[in-house]
Amino acid sequence: MRKVSIFIFIIWMVVIVSCSKKKDQEKFVLVKGGSFTNNKSGYFDRKTTVFSFYMGKYEVTQKEWKEVMGNNPSKFKGDNLPVETVSWYDCIVYCNKRSIKEGLKPYYKIDQNKTDEKNNNDLDDMKWTVNVNKDANGYRLPTEMEWEYAASGGQWSKSYTYSGSDAINDVAWFWQNAGDKFLNGNWNWSVIESNHGRTKAVGSKRPNELGIYDFSGNVREWCWDWHASQSAEDLSGRIWKGGGWIGGDFCCELTFKSSLQANGTGADQGLRVCRNL
Repeated sequence: MRKVSIFIFIIWMVVIVSCSKKKDQEKFVLVKGGSFTNNKSGYFDRKTTVFSFYMGKYEVTQKEWKEVMGNNPSKFKGDNLPVETVSWYDCIVYCNKRSIKEGLKPYYKIDQNKTDEKNNNDLDDMKWTVNVNKDANGYRLPTEMEWEYAASGGQWSKSYTYSGSDAINDVAWFWQNAGDKFLNGNWNWSVIESNHGRTKAVGSKRPNELGIYDFSGNVREWCWDWHASQSAEDLSGRIWKGGGWIGGDFCCELTFKSSLQANGTGADQGLRVCRNL
């Protein structure tokens, strides 16, 4: 009888683990590689090829962040809200810790004691040196090109301006619709604040052609790439894409990009993770 009970327990645990893994896999979308088909992208007609990869269906939530990091830095609290107020360095650490937690090979090699000589940004007092393990299967930030390719719908792109639509309100939370009521007129922070603008639950707008949510709006998403400095006065930083709940409509366009010092944070600054095949 005892042997039977142990056998049933083992079978039950296998079922639980299997279901858990399947649920985790459902949070990612296979993005089939190829050239850009969205004719609004700056990569269109540049004979640029993106290799296939897995992209997170949603922005990383506070629940997912807490399970890995044991803290929640977000201004607006809620398990299903995107994590925010995270720096680029925070996100790199998160990727490695989540990889280790799930038995994957960490993608990043982090040296906190070696100053990155490419980093000329005086606002960044950390300047960690971060390199990659290209053969690793762990979590990572997308490159700017990968982000734009997936946001534009990959091989199924319909050449939308925003990720999944030409109508911004269908797919994005941005400064006009992220508060108590829809705002008109010009962007004004005091008006946004008094309207209680904030992040929204991931996946609560329409997805894009690949079934991925919130590329446009909600929170800005860190990418791996450096912003290429054009002069000594042009400070280095890491690229972000996608706009956010504070941003204007133009920030939510899938072609828009900007940058921030790697240790910078904000209540509209989050992430989405991806993985190699």
